[in-house]
Amino acid sequence: MRALTFLIGMIVAFGLSSCATGPAPSAAGHDSAISQIRTGTEYHLGSGDQLRIIVFGEEDLSGEFVVDGSGQVSLPLVGEVSAKGKTVREFQRAVAKKLKEGYLTDPRVSAEVLNFRPFYILGEVKSPGEYPYLSGLTVMNAVATAEGFTYRADTRKVYIKRAGEVGEHAYTLTTETPVQPGDTIRIGERFF
Repeated sequence: MRALTFLIGMIVAFGLSSCATGPAPSAAGHDSAISQIRTGTEYHLGSGDQLRIIVFGEEDLSGEFVVDGSGQVSLPLVGEVSAKGKTVREFQRAVAKKLKEGYLTDPRVSAEVLNFRPFYILGEVKSPGEYPYLSGLTVMNAVATAEGFTYRADTRKVYIKRAGEVGEHAYTLTTETPVQPGDTIRIGERFF
């Protein structure tokens, strides 16, 4: 009886250990830059982002605003507040600080991104152009949005120019290759 109980316990323990979840191991050849993008970066605001800003108890100061081409958000009463390159929390603190400078004694500010700036895709896709960004977007999703690859597309490599960077970088094209708002994606042509 003890042997049977021990055997059943071992089967249950083995079954539970095989069901454990955790981060999937990265595929061989997966670019380290992609894993850094996935895990280590918090979203930074930029031109074209649409924000909802709520100043609690002050409906006239709340509303929906767009980060303009110079990276500023024009708010009632306080004027322009810099948003470019800031996280949403940093921007909230900047707005609260401006409001505290002679307007409100204890401003409580909430901000959220309503619409991210678009991404761009060009090269060997059927419908290159500008498309709206959705959270969690990958290059494969972006290609599907652009109606798929052309017959000449290199489906092993992708070139991405991140918003604010000078040049593009080559990445191995996997199902996990991430896209960020404002990115320009280029699908190259294969040479065989």
